Amino acid sequence: QALRGQNLNDDDAQVKGLQMKLVDVSPEGGDVLPLYYDPALLKAFFSKRPLAILTRVMQLLTVGGGVAFNTFLDNALGRLKNNPDLEVQRAGQLRDTITSLGPFFIKLGQALSIRPDVLSPRSMVELQKLCDKVPSYPSDIAFKTIEDELGRPVNDIFSQITPEPVAAASLGQVYRATLRETGETVAVKVQRPAVLETVSLDLYLAREIGMFIRNFPALVQRLDAVGLLDEFAYRFYQELDYNLECQNGLRIQKDMKVLPMVVIPSNYPKYTSRRVHVAEWIDGEKLSQSTADDVGALVNLGVITYLTQLLDGGFFHADPHPGNMMRTTDGKLAILDFGLMTEVTDDQKYGMIEAIAHLINRDYTEIGQDFINLDFIPKGTDTRPIIPALTKVFDVALAGGGAKSINFQELAADLAQITFEYPFRIPPYFALVIRAISVLEGIALVGNPNFAIIDEAYPYIARRLMTDESPRLRTALRYMVYGREDSFDAEKLIDLLQALEKFSAVRDDGDGSSFKVDGIRGGRFVGSAGDFVGSQEVDTSDRDTDIGDGKFRLTTEAGSGTQSQQDEKTVREALRFFFSPEGRVFREFMLEEIVTVVDASGRDAAQELARTLGLSNLPVPSFVRALSPTLNESDRKVVQEIRKLVQFLFGNFEGVGNNERLRQLTPIAQEYAPQLREFGALLVGRLTEKSVSRGLSWASTQLAGASQR
Repeated sequence: QALRGQNLNDDDAQVKGLQMKLVDVSPEGGDVLPLYYDPALLKAFFSKRPLAILTRVMQLLTVGGGVAFNTFLDNALGRLKNNPDLEVQRAGQLRDTITSLGPFFIKLGQALSIRPDVLSPRSMVELQKLCDKVPSYPSDIAFKTIEDELGRPVNDIFSQITPEPVAAASLGQVYRATLRETGETVAVKVQRPAVLETVSLDLYLAREIGMFIRNFPALVQRLDAVGLLDEFAYRFYQELDYNLECQNGLRIQKDMKVLPMVVIPSNYPKYTSRRVHVAEWIDGEKLSQSTADDVGALVNLGVITYLTQLLDGGFFHADPHPGNMMRTTDGKLAILDFGLMTEVTDDQKYGMIEAIAHLINRDYTEIGQDFINLDFIPKGTDTRPIIPALTKVFDVALAGGGAKSINFQELAADLAQITFEYPFRIPPYFALVIRAISVLEGIALVGNPNFAIIDEAYPYIARRLMTDESPRLRTALRYMVYGREDSFDAEKLIDLLQALEKFSAVRDDGDGSSFKVDGIRGGRFVGSAGDFVGSQEVDTSDRDTDIGDGKFRLTTEAGSGTQSQQDEKTVREALRFFFSPEGRVFREFMLEEIVTVVDASGRDAAQELARTLGLSNLPVPSFVRALSPTLNESDRKVVQEIRKLVQFLFGNFEGVGNNERLRQLTPIAQEYAPQLREFGALLVGRLTEKSVSRGLSWASTQLAGASQR
């Protein structure tokens, strides 16, 4: 717990006194560096340049030799054992050394900072503070780069450009400019000289060392350093190509149109090349530094934004450091810099959602299979010996706040212990997910120490489960509502509906507090995460008279209208969803339960009418009994559960005449008339099928009896 939120570094200034070491390698004999990662080509290029290799080795020894020697002595003498302060000190020294060695080592350190299977939790926290702010290089070199890359003088492209950069990082620096052609204000990013050469040389040297270490199996038993390096290098080369970053920005801008409160800057392919990138200038402030009242809500929106990228499109912004997330001047969330992206498969997307569903229900036996599906554990592994360890880890993580209040950083640290004892590894794509989660959590914890990212992710999961047509997620939805006992539970469903309503509020209005107050949502205490000022909250008064012993009644803030207006506003979103085109999957999911209720209600009404007319003692033909059997305990339970759901959806009718309430709901019925007709037809069809099935069963029984006689 003490480590939570300590991984955030959003300094605006460079590290004091820092000098970044680079090596400029000139082409010789017509051969040039490849613009894509190819180990064979890198080896062919640098094997001809021993002087460049010697220069870089000397830089590494002079800058990093002291830290390496101290670390060696610490391990040899056992000084790090049971000495967390020294461990943190050494990790901090390593962080500063890494920053001075340039882009490759900065990115490598950032990559290692999210690998709990490689580093201890304390070392991870220190490396996650890696500062990517370094001294700028002369602007005349940057402007010459612009002219060389775009083939035009700077003044022909921009009517104005700042004489000095407004920001500088290891890969490049940024200027604010005005496009001469359109008058638009833009951010111009120019790549630092010698970055490609230095990064390529570092990758070549690191891979040669990795290939040498492969000769010692004991050193590589747990970690394939060369494989990890190749994965990292491939993505690093992509980040060095600003044309690709421009394409990524255009794609993600299209994907994020579903979130009106999220701003993705426009990109300008016309003014972009491999080393120059031009994008829309966004006015605002870093989300991590903002003191605005809506920061908490924007963090919640950020969670939904990244989940939408990850689990909807499968195209994920994998570098959400504090400088890439802004609060705009009009209170929206802006996301910048799409150089580092990753993609996940449908199987991985569904696997993550299934794992969350099992986690919420504390079904650890299924979590073992989920880890196989997500590539944490090799296929064919017997997960039964791992289940007790997973149970211990997750029981601790879930204690007190439920599954939606898991601390991901603590969970990652605990899982690290499992990686040393079982065939358990963190797959590369999920390492990037952990990094994004860690940054989001770090930003949120500054303003809210009780923030829990799963709590704020739950609305997205609820919405996805109730709208996705894939068979796997339909199965997951049934599991969430019915549980392992396979029994319909209205309270679980209402919890999902409330979470979906919060998703809509965050997506459309940036309201991060909807439908929860004092840690209560869906009748469950889920902690105080996300309790920021908002427009809707749970009414905890008069709980004994409300739905489910007061668990689910909702109301708007006092003074916002009459009770009937509050009822309409409260139920409208859930009811709209049920009958909207987006709710088709959910309607189909609920069809069988509603058929059961309608059928049971009809049978109950018929039997009650017979009792009222005094006909209950008269003989009833067997065919009639077959079509209208007596209600069993299962039927009665479903009817009771559906009544809870109906009361939640349609609000509190007490004190409001039925005709008046129906008039209030008429606009919804009119708006979604096509969906109502479609659902009504399905309902009638299923009721008819049920009656015909009973009739055929009766006829079959009669025929079987006649044949025996």
